Amino acid sequence: MTALDGLPPMSVEPGAELREFAEEMRTLFLGLDAPAADALAARCTPGPEACADYLSAVRIPPWEFVEALLDVLPDAPDRPDVRERLRRSRLAALRVAPPIGWAVRQIEGQLHAAEREVQEADEEAEQAERELARTRPTPAAPDTTGTPGAPADGTGLAQRTALLAEKAGQARERSARAAARRDLMRRQLVLVEGQQGTTAAPPAPTGAAAAEAGGDDPLPKILLVDDRPENLVVLEALLGSHGHHLVSATSGPDALRALMEPDDYAAILLDVQMPGMDGYETAAHIRSRARTRDIPIVFVTAIGSGPDHARHAYAAGAADFIPKPVDPWTVRAKVASFVELHRARRTGR
Repeated sequence: MTALDGLPPMSVEPGAELREFAEEMRTLFLGLDAPAADALAARCTPGPEACADYLSAVRIPPWEFVEALLDVLPDAPDRPDVRERLRRSRLAALRVAPPIGWAVRQIEGQLHAAEREVQEADEEAEQAERELARTRPTPAAPDTTGTPGAPADGTGLAQRTALLAEKAGQARERSARAAARRDLMRRQLVLVEGQQGTTAAPPAPTGAAAAEAGGDDPLPKILLVDDRPENLVVLEALLGSHGHHLVSATSGPDALRALMEPDDYAAILLDVQMPGMDGYETAAHIRSRARTRDIPIVFVTAIGSGPDHARHAYAAGAADFIPKPVDPWTVRAKVASFVELHRARRTGR
């Protein structure tokens, strides 16, 4: 039986938006030949059954699935109207899909911002490298005239060469940091998407399952920093039952004292707006210490989540940020992604 033969009937429970989106994708999918349909289903996570869920309006697929479907259609890549219609239809389904749709849209927004930054930084680096190649004289034809707009003497040429090389290097570093954030957001989307159809995030493994998953490793430590106790209560309620060792601090100095403990932390959730030492200053102190500078900092902020705020957060040393009021699914997915990275570093995988 092929993926085309095994499609279940459309779910009777979804709202009109999700049903409309699923029906559009289903029509396109049924236009594939059997090998293409099977290959697309095999690419789904966690397995081919996810493809059936997407096409029967049980779950909302990640945008990557839609892109993969369009890529295997013979004429869809040349029809931007199809892509745009599906994008709008999916967003409409996400807007009315409680409670997980907001988390998906939030993380996807951060993912697309990271992708744009990678592209912009790569373009800037490539431009600098092209200028650098034109500026450097070849052994067979030494530069005697200089490049347009640049000094003709050897000292000026050397300075321009050094500046262009520095500019290209900085752009490549910015691209690498944005690519790391892009990969992180992709993993967070997988973690969020895997929670569809549940009323809460999956509980942490216990007993034999926990021993198999973590061995003798202690529970991952998460430092929560907020000057308002009610905000700490919310975060503790969201994360406390999911296999984390939570440590709370109500100020920047308290957070720095907590970080003097010998055990390492998987992540720090750090409020930005605090009296006295705010989140940015606290992050600067954390980054200045050799033993804590590599702990991922996630700013929790009510200031905003636009591009300017995001750039400020990343420039201050944040690995990620969560806008307030916090979304439970977003918080759990982001913390889970950093716990995965922490465990991978500890085990050397």
